[in-house]
Amino acid sequence: MTFQFTEAIVTLATFHLETLVGFYTHFLSIEPTTCIPNVYAEFQLVSLKLGIFKPKQTDFSEFEHSAKSKMSLCLEVSDLESAIAHLTALGYPPPGAITTASHGREIYAYDPDGNRIILHQSK
Repeated sequence: MTFQFTEAIVTLATFHLETLVGFYTHFLSIEPTTCIPNVYAEFQLVSLKLGIFKPKQTDFSEFEHSAKSKMSLCLEVSDLESAIAHLTALGYPPPGAITTASHGREIYAYDPDGNRIILHQSK
């Protein structure tokens, strides 16, 4: 048995919606395509939608004490050093060094909520 889908979306839960939406607005240099103040914002990336939401009061416990997420927002960039400079200018410099992986050079960074962002530049 199979199923069909038409698109995919990645969402991030946060208790600091305005801070995280502001970060991604500046980091991605685009405005949200959907914005419901204090509830939800959505960014349309080239081939992915990134949604950021504030959990409902009844769901707080599910997100409040979560361990670090195993998910990462991975973005392929054309110029890794420029992307690092951009994050640094926003006040979120990557804490480590550039590493070389099988797909090219990459670096880990973190948004204001501590969600991992992996920036990589292909070989």
